[in-house]
Amino acid sequence: MNKNIMFAERIKSLRKESSLSQVALAEKIDSNQKQVSKWERGQIEPNLDMLRKLADYFEVSVDYLIGRTDC
Repeated sequence: MNKNIMFAERIKSLRKESSLSQVALAEKIDSNQKQVSKWERGQIEPNLDMLRKLADYFEVSVDYLIGRTDC
């Protein structure tokens, strides 16, 4: 599976499992709703700082977010 698609699916799934809107997630990681939306559609990839913030927030590894591991 394409790494952009894997990341997009995982971030959207994690967000929904946490019952967060795109706006709420963006606020928690100092981003904005447009960024989150583009990540979830696979249009863009987050930078390393954002990957770290997302991994920390959801308590998963960066490797999981980018599809290198399944847990």
